[in-house]
Amino acid sequence: MTMFIFIGDMLVMAFMVGLALWFSYRGNDEQIDQTARLPLEDD
Repeated sequence: MTMFIFIGDMLVMAFMVGLALWFSYRGNDEQIDQTARLPLEDD
């Protein structure tokens, strides 16, 4: 039972680290804003 809890905890921690890295490596705010405006400025 202890090993099950430990492995589950390691999986959750790996997910959270991956999520933090994904947020930190995303584009900057200007790039995100420009991408979001593309459908609105379609002429």
